[in-house]
Amino acid sequence: MGRLWRSHGRVRAGADLAEQPIKKPGNESMTSSRFDLRGKVAIVTGGNGGIGLGMARGLADAGADIAVVGRNEAKSAAAVADLKQRGVKAIAVATDVTDKAAVAAMIDRVVKEFGRIDVLVNNAGMSIRKPPHELELDEWNKVIDTNLTSAFVCSKLAYPALKASGNGKVINIGSMMSIFGASFATAYAASKGGIVQYTRACANAWAPDNIQVNAILPGWIDTDLTRGARQQVSGLHERVLARTPAGRWGDIDDFAGIAVFLASPASNFVTGTAIPVDGGFSVMA
Repeated sequence: MGRLWRSHGRVRAGADLAEQPIKKPGNESMTSSRFDLRGKVAIVTGGNGGIGLGMARGLADAGADIAVVGRNEAKSAAAVADLKQRGVKAIAVATDVTDKAAVAAMIDRVVKEFGRIDVLVNNAGMSIRKPPHELELDEWNKVIDTNLTSAFVCSKLAYPALKASGNGKVINIGSMMSIFGASFATAYAASKGGIVQYTRACANAWAPDNIQVNAILPGWIDTDLTRGARQQVSGLHERVLARTPAGRWGDIDDFAGIAVFLASPASNFVTGTAIPVDGGFSVMA
């Protein structure tokens, strides 16, 4: 084909391909630097298990120091031990993310401990599996407060530190229920739909501060939360496998790569997106 060059996404005749930079074997400096999180500090709410732990492991493997935020202190201690084995600093901060004062104290603790915050992962979540006509107001509020309002509070209070970092990253965890409805996940679906719109609003508001805000939409992942759903919803396991092109349930470590991408300079021109990580579940007709 000879000489090609690319303009506005189209390939045209022009510059010789030989003139383009050639990546030589062993020359990984450019690629690795784009995903390098050494010197960065990440907060992961709900980082002591499930998808949160999978993301925390990925961030730690890329060099980030981690603050694990959760209410279960024993699980958080185990997560911190796991992360420290990866050669990074890690602390556990016992926090009720639905309590604004507790979140403020957590942010202060992280800044005092590490001196900065570069990445915030709003992952804390829960579900109460009831159809809408059976759900009580206090149950609705509990799910909304944990899944949606906590993301607002954590992001709002972390914003000054994220801005000061010069290249802050916020990763909000939505769900396939951000796209689909489910009769047994009324409040959960509402909260996760809200996460996507909140992500878009923050992406617009904070772009001038060089803060990128994105959402991850997990599919059916093998966690404690979904094991409960499988026990309650007859035939769910088989239906998920039948609809998922990948032919399996997801694993928490499937979220390591996407977390590193969205936390790193590699995603500096990506903001306001909601990225499914679902083995193709959401694109199956």
